[in-house]
Amino acid sequence: MSNIHAVIITIGDELLIGQTIDTNSAWIAQQLNKLGIDVVRRVAVGDTKDAITNALDEELQKASLLILTGGLGPTSDDITKPLLCDYFGGKLIVNEKVLTHLKEMFAKRNRPILERNMKQAEVPDVCTVLFNDMGTAPGMWFEKDGKIIISLPGVPFEMQHIMTNVALPRIKDHFPGDAIVHRSVFTAGEGESFIAEKLLDIEASLPNHIKLAFLPDSGFVKLRLTGKSTNIEQLTAEIEAKQQEIATRLGSIVIAMDDMPVEKILGNTMKANGKTIGIAESCTGGYIGHYITQVAGASAYFMGSIVSYDNSIKQNVLGVKEETLTTYGAVSEETVIEMAKGAMKVLNVDYTLSVSGVLGPDGGTGRVKVGTVWMAVASKDEVKTKEFRFFYDRERNKEMAAKNGMLFLWKFINNKLSA
Repeated sequence: MSNIHAVIITIGDELLIGQTIDTNSAWIAQQLNKLGIDVVRRVAVGDTKDAITNALDEELQKASLLILTGGLGPTSDDITKPLLCDYFGGKLIVNEKVLTHLKEMFAKRNRPILERNMKQAEVPDVCTVLFNDMGTAPGMWFEKDGKIIISLPGVPFEMQHIMTNVALPRIKDHFPGDAIVHRSVFTAGEGESFIAEKLLDIEASLPNHIKLAFLPDSGFVKLRLTGKSTNIEQLTAEIEAKQQEIATRLGSIVIAMDDMPVEKILGNTMKANGKTIGIAESCTGGYIGHYITQVAGASAYFMGSIVSYDNSIKQNVLGVKEETLTTYGAVSEETVIEMAKGAMKVLNVDYTLSVSGVLGPDGGTGRVKVGTVWMAVASKDEVKTKEFRFFYDRERNKEMAAKNGMLFLWKFINNKLSA
């Protein structure tokens, strides 16, 4: 499998002008990596025949697998399907299964099916249809000179559905080879350089078929071990032994032995112990609640988030004293303490987190600098506070505040439960 190279081609003018962010390539690359297939290039092209044809000509010289996304819709700028039909020397024919699906889909939605929608049932007679029961555009599988070309819709959830249920199993069968195994150690509290220094000898001892990557993000560092071998049992045992060795060496900065976001780590702890949480947010504007509810089953432990962006909400809902706001300001230790205690009463939970800060680029004062965020975590018998400073743009500061706030809450809860 190590000799199998793939190229991802994303199609659409909206990608080139930055109107739409390409999330498809990252997801596809992750899935191919699990199969041991190396993505050697990611290419974006516009909605023109020459651009798409030139990309196909060039990339087929280098790769055994091409995956295209986009250009399969019903409008005039969606030219991928007829172009591929010409490229592979076929003709468009109606696929009865796709046509039946289209008619049923529009009937369920109580909408008339237009001629241009009906044309989506037309597929090249030289392809294998990859059925799409989540949308109107089917995927297509072409073979040429021993190489595979897959065309998928650009809508992310449709593309992922076809890949997961149809394309990936076929790819795995077509390109059998080495197994690939990933294991991660998730850390917080120290930087990438410090961790790398601590692990110098362990990294040097890794065999050639196992690699260690350092992946910093938002104040966290994920350590990812990746191995490739024909013997999956032996490889798994080797990697898990190294994973444990790394975790033992790093000690208390390890927060998870898996590749999971902090909101899931927090959620797992809450579910395992039958406890509840609530949030009082000011500067993060509901962002922490958004992250927490990204985890399926969060309703079992997350009671809600009070977005107290204005001081009147801090006072009237959370019970923050006017004197506290006047004397110390909204961004202060005293205010977040009262916010956390107020959220405890209003939401009737076991633990709370409160956050108030200045994310920038404006809003700083002589006393409170831009990037300052105060947080408090509370239980029914204890409150702890912490001041953070973030030095990025507004959006990045908000993300840093949200993720570090969840980590602050998780550590507080973990210590309480372990006491």
